Amino acid sequence: MLALTRKKGEALVINNNIEITVLEIRGDQIKIGISAPKDVPVYRKEVYLQIQKENAAAINIDGLEMLKGLIKQ
Repeated sequence: MLALTRKKGEALVINNNIEITVLEIRGDQIKIGISAPKDVPVYRKEVYLQIQKENAAAINIDGLEMLKGLIKQ
């Protein structure tokens, strides 16, 4: 992990096309802005993990239904 120090208004660039800017600092909270191409999904980590969990569950259910269909034939 790369750890950087930034002040309000300062930014960093990832892969030449994603810019993360520190917008505000209040106590232990930091507000950031993210500029990225529309084809780059940006999620909060807890949302991303929930999406991954739901996708894995859907694959397991779909796979089970597919196997049941094969057994019936």
